[in-house]
Amino acid sequence: MRQPGRQTRRPERRTPQTAAELAKVHERALAEAAARAAARDTTPDDAPLSQPRPEIGDSWERLRRLGLDPDAGAAAVHLGPAEIEHRRRTSGLDPLLPVLRGTLLEQSGQPPLILAIADADGHILWQEGERGLRRSADRIGFLTGARWIEESVGTNGIAAALRAQRPMQVHSAEHYLRSHHSWTCVAAPVHDPGTGRLIGAINLSGPAHSVRPYLLQLTATAAKLAETELRARRLESLHHLRTLAAPMLARVNGPALVVDAAGWTAAAAGLPPPARLRLPAEGWSTAAVHWLPSLGECVIEPLADGWLVRPVPLRSAVPAPAGDHAGPHGPDGPGTPDGPGGLGGQLAEQAEGARVRLDLRRPGSPALSVHGAAGSWSHSLSPRHAELLLLLATERNGLSAAQLADALFGDPARTVTVRAELSRLRRHLGGLLAHRPYRFAESVLVGVAGPEDPYDLLPSSSGPAVRRLRAGLAGGTVRLPGPPPLPGALAPRSGRLPLP
Repeated sequence: MRQPGRQTRRPERRTPQTAAELAKVHERALAEAAARAAARDTTPDDAPLSQPRPEIGDSWERLRRLGLDPDAGAAAVHLGPAEIEHRRRTSGLDPLLPVLRGTLLEQSGQPPLILAIADADGHILWQEGERGLRRSADRIGFLTGARWIEESVGTNGIAAALRAQRPMQVHSAEHYLRSHHSWTCVAAPVHDPGTGRLIGAINLSGPAHSVRPYLLQLTATAAKLAETELRARRLESLHHLRTLAAPMLARVNGPALVVDAAGWTAAAAGLPPPARLRLPAEGWSTAAVHWLPSLGECVIEPLADGWLVRPVPLRSAVPAPAGDHAGPHGPDGPGTPDGPGGLGGQLAEQAEGARVRLDLRRPGSPALSVHGAAGSWSHSLSPRHAELLLLLATERNGLSAAQLADALFGDPARTVTVRAELSRLRRHLGGLLAHRPYRFAESVLVGVAGPEDPYDLLPSSSGPAVRRLRAGLAGGTVRLPGPPPLPGALAPRSGRLPLP
């Protein structure tokens, strides 16, 4: 089942540069950075022969800013045995080991490789492979319990896949540390299909001279198999919750539905069941009634491993004519754009004077919160939706589909993808977003909370406009829109950032 709003990223298919070419690029990039720091001038007169891939170049620039020594790295972080076992049990990855071993290590005719499985924080929880190769890996600190993140060990496959949240390869001198140049790493992230949350990464590493191009696709396939197994387990859990909920729903007066902890619907009565509810990113408060974008005001009660959700009938709802099968929200039912109590009508009301906050402070966990007349709510965003909302927040005059495609992909012809994603966004945000061109509604006050390090701004994005925005923030030439003012205050128009 494909998650609404969840973007699908294909693994890279570029032919890697040779180790010698990458070594020249690596050394020239470091030399240019040193020259700029010493002379506070532009790059040297002779331009580099080539440039690293955008994701690699962004990583190198970030590590140069952090001052990481390409010869020594930083102090290693290692977990103790008890912490390793605890993380293995809670990661959700433990049941996936048999399928991963069979897919990645037991292939005949394959060169010697190391299989490593890391959690979402980059800790290596399992490491298996040919014994001699593992001894070589131990010498660079690539072992069970190590935290394989950029801040400690520089650009590497696990960190790149976790930051970009898509399959990645780091080949030879694309590694920031010179001690890693004889290795190539391919890695793919694993997401929880129920929540979309990143839970870890699968990595294959081997000598740079013997790693085959097909290994990136193989690793991406293994990650998809792992997510398929997790999806089957979630469906089994939903079935169990549905069995528990059926007798309760039969006794409830009025419409109700039961959802699991991630918002996926297990059962419903008296209303068309949505596939999934957008639950608050910060969890439920202690209030008796909560406002949900798709249903309006609801009474929420805990139930087993989920929630019983009962929409509150609108007092102003028009009674349905005799013979019509209408729910308490009118003939069109809850969550439909045109129904009296539907999402479109409620969010049109919410758009008037609404305050929107795009929270991008935590890399890999973008979130959106809205405060308006109809209520307050928040939920997490997919990486693609976060990119689109950031671009619209920094260009309040709006952007066409072609302009957004150029900003995200460097290709103004890719409008079909942009329009499809914006259609999903407008389904959730309704009156908060306008179109022709795409933009936030004029009455909406928008602010963006960014990370401390500009290179942590949507690290999964390689969009040209987002990369220019990171560089501008790092150089102090641009800034993000400030927080929305309190109700009644005027919105500062001058703080909004035009796209470079």
